[in-house]
Amino acid sequence: MSRTRPPATAPAFPMLVAMTGLALLTLNLIVPSLPAIAAEFDASYASVNLMVGGYLGVTALVQIVAGPLSDRVGRRPVVLVALAVFVAASLTCLLATSLWLLLAARMVQAAIIALSAMAMAILRDTHPADTAAARIATLGMAMAIAPMVGPVLGGALEATVGWRAGFAVYTAAGLTLLAVTWRSLDETHRPGTGGLGGIGRDIGALLNLPRFRGFAISAVFSVGAFFVFLAGAPLVASATFGLPPAALGVVLGSISAGFFCGSFVSSRIIARAGLVRLVLAGRVVACTGLTLGLIAYAAGLIGSLGYFAATITVGLGNGLTMPAVHSGLMSVRPDLAGSAAGLAGAMIVAGGAALSTATGLVLRADVAAPMLLALLLATCSVGLASALWLLQDERRILSRA
Repeated sequence: MSRTRPPATAPAFPMLVAMTGLALLTLNLIVPSLPAIAAEFDASYASVNLMVGGYLGVTALVQIVAGPLSDRVGRRPVVLVALAVFVAASLTCLLATSLWLLLAARMVQAAIIALSAMAMAILRDTHPADTAAARIATLGMAMAIAPMVGPVLGGALEATVGWRAGFAVYTAAGLTLLAVTWRSLDETHRPGTGGLGGIGRDIGALLNLPRFRGFAISAVFSVGAFFVFLAGAPLVASATFGLPPAALGVVLGSISAGFFCGSFVSSRIIARAGLVRLVLAGRVVACTGLTLGLIAYAAGLIGSLGYFAATITVGLGNGLTMPAVHSGLMSVRPDLAGSAAGLAGAMIVAGGAALSTATGLVLRADVAAPMLLALLLATCSVGLASALWLLQDERRILSRA
């Protein structure tokens, strides 16, 4: 399966978009079907919700293994095996006759998240750092669209066909992409030496690099703000502003729209701005928007529209920051780009889960609106501090040169 000599040209970009899109769609396309699944198997909603929460936890484990593994055996084998496992798991979900078989197969489906890390690693394998970041920014636009499309498509399938239709779509999409990658995906990374036992050493080597830690902290607390928003926005929308459920969908989608716009801008300017400056710019945009929103809300100058306009800057800032962060993470040790992508992905999921849980524990209905803005600002400020350190470190490196 592995072709050890890297090709002269990168794989077709639409294939990388499809890899990333399928990985992300697999998370939330089935969300509208959860009540129907609970009803069919006479199960509690909490049990069925493991198909989302438990799945998310398994994706962190998959990324921390798949990324380093791809540095050892190559990107192509990891992509093909992940797709084959995903197809088998999706088919099992489609035919499942018990809740526990469905849950077990759903956890195995998490293998597909490896494709997201592989797509970014492949871009870094085949492009210089700045060019890779621009391509990752374009990929980011697809990453913004997928979370919005998934629930809409899943809801339509549930309403017209039933909950198993979602898993039929997963199976068909996985088979199609498996055929495409089998035929068209060449190896882009020369497999490393030392065997699988060196995976732990690779991860340790990355964590020991201050510059990797700087990019990773920016990533965790940038995406972490998104998780904070998702955890707190429904309470603010209902308890503070009395918005109906339909409006809540628009509110939750607004931050993804901001991410799409930020990614578009990033793809156009990153070659001129540089990685670290774009990381910093995104953090400044987010912190400035949230600060102004907090001041305006405290002064009674804005209602729901102005409030959620301020939170859109979280998405906009992330669209600017994240492509540069991903490229920076994989550029610290280009020979360990897969390890860097997988480790960072696992850290982002773990950090997001922790911040989301913390938000749910501390947010109170009577002060939800200002408290959510304060939590978002605090989270983004950690990313800003890390970006400032990266800028200082870059200047120190340049002065030595």
